[in-house]
Amino acid sequence: MDADLCRIMVENKPFNSLADLQSPMKQIVILRIGHRPERDKRITTHVGLTARALGAEGMLLASEDKKLVSNIEDVVQRWGGDFYVKNDVNWKHEIKKWKDDGGKVCHLSMYGINLPDAVDDIKRCDKLMIVVGAEKVPAGMYELADWNIAVGNQPHSEVAAVALTMDRIAENDPLKKEFEGAELTIVPMERGKRVV
Repeated sequence: MDADLCRIMVENKPFNSLADLQSPMKQIVILRIGHRPERDKRITTHVGLTARALGAEGMLLASEDKKLVSNIEDVVQRWGGDFYVKNDVNWKHEIKKWKDDGGKVCHLSMYGINLPDAVDDIKRCDKLMIVVGAEKVPAGMYELADWNIAVGNQPHSEVAAVALTMDRIAENDPLKKEFEGAELTIVPMERGKRVV
């Protein structure tokens, strides 16, 4: 059957595949607090890149680090998508604004309720801020969060915490996400490397 004949309208918008019928992605942003530019530049970069790869729309950096922002923007330009980094934000103000706009806040740490016990509730949230600390997180963060989530009760990496959480709450497989406007794309293959 001709694909054009199968085209139908949903909410006055044409669609061509079942993927077009899936619900829109959640609005997810990462708030990185306690970032120390000299000490945390690599790990914070990886927090942002992991969040981008798994479907977050951006990262709010509660610190001044223009070089880190530039590095992530360079990745976005070459590898596609529209991920953003907002530099030197006031973390309390961003949380208040997010919650005033109807969003929820999920603080990742080793303390709190275990991730598997909260996944169903977090999945229901369409507007989610995931907070990841670097140095000791201010005590007030635990009060502001809608969920304080333990991603395991052992010392771990912030990058792992973001990856596990985003994978567990995803509606669709985040590893199959395609990034529009990419200058570079990796072609999956059993052996070798192919980038187009």
